[in-house]
Amino acid sequence: MTTKLEPLSPTKYALALHTTTAELGLVITNFGEDTRVHVWNLGRDLSSLIHQYLIDLIEPQSWTDLAFIAVAKGPGGFTGSRIGVVTARTLGQQLGIPIFTISTLAAVAWDFYSKNPNTKRIVAVEMPAQRARVFGAIYQIAADNSGILTLLPDIVLTPEVWQETLANCYTEYQLIKATSGLAATVTSILELAYLDWQQDKRPHWSEALPYYGQHPVDIY
Repeated sequence: MTTKLEPLSPTKYALALHTTTAELGLVITNFGEDTRVHVWNLGRDLSSLIHQYLIDLIEPQSWTDLAFIAVAKGPGGFTGSRIGVVTARTLGQQLGIPIFTISTLAAVAWDFYSKNPNTKRIVAVEMPAQRARVFGAIYQIAADNSGILTLLPDIVLTPEVWQETLANCYTEYQLIKATSGLAATVTSILELAYLDWQQDKRPHWSEALPYYGQHPVDIY
């Protein structure tokens, strides 16, 4: 991947959270020589441990060293997605810094492009959803490798309609099934947010909302 991520100022860092599954993914970096990434499988303890893991990760930096925060907004688990976004919003409000919300599926696509820098293929990302449905999204790398273009944003479909969508719209694509290890893409969450940061985007913390796709009590 030839995308250039220029370092922040020497004293400034960026933080990313990924909590849409039972795993917690955290990364802090100045996009220079200092990057710390950790992933923990916390299960139901995620909500009670996330704050301590954040405190441990930040040191020796302080909260005021953060320039912005990125968070996986979903799709994913209802509770996990909410925990991550609420945590990011709270920090953004207290610190007065921007909060970038990034699609879980977009992070999977960016991870693929990062590991396959020469591909120009369209990437379709599929994730299991509740009630025999799937989350789907479709992406393409920008011509100058400066990011990804969203051809189809996050959507919930039946498997049949999803397959029809792919067959009718694209003759060649890479299908990625996002089923495990998603918290490991927390670095992609941060990189996608930083690409927006470099384009002078500064989303207010109040704009950060989770993407559920489905209501947890719907029975249709």
